Amino acid sequence: MTDQEIIDKIVIQNKSHLFAILYDRYSSIVYNKCLSFVKSKETAEDLTHDLFVQLFTKIKTFKGEAKFSTWLYTFTYNFCINYIQRDKYKNNEKASDTIETSFAELEEVDDALIFEIKASKLKLILEKINVEDKMILLMKYQDDMSLKDISNLLNIGLSAVKMRLNRAKQRALDLYKIL
Repeated sequence: MTDQEIIDKIVIQNKSHLFAILYDRYSSIVYNKCLSFVKSKETAEDLTHDLFVQLFTKIKTFKGEAKFSTWLYTFTYNFCINYIQRDKYKNNEKASDTIETSFAELEEVDDALIFEIKASKLKLILEKINVEDKMILLMKYQDDMSLKDISNLLNIGLSAVKMRLNRAKQRALDLYKIL
């Protein structure tokens, strides 16, 4: 059965037991994505569980305009970002300062500079940069998404994606120089 057929049977025919099929298909992918946002395996497992509980209640909002996997990917990113923001707020941590400059003032950051960052420092950088920067960098470099795919996923223009990605790369490089 396709994802869409399963979702239709869950929503229209109230066959909620079929949700287990979606869980089996996507739980490891969701877990790995959650793990990329948090430090501990236990927290990633908890987030995965909580995400699927929330997904079960929100499955009716899936319109089928994109593939279910794409919709779930967005759902997972948003869920993890909300968790991190709530966690930072609870711990009263201040997000890293953002440098406000216009796109015209930014110099294009070469991808080669990003690839030169050592893995150990990259992990520290990803822990310190703000969630939005981390998200777009992971989409581009970990998930190997095209700028167009990121644009569609975030529902923003292509130039906005380029600007955000460039700013995120610049902030990552700035942190790299400090560490």
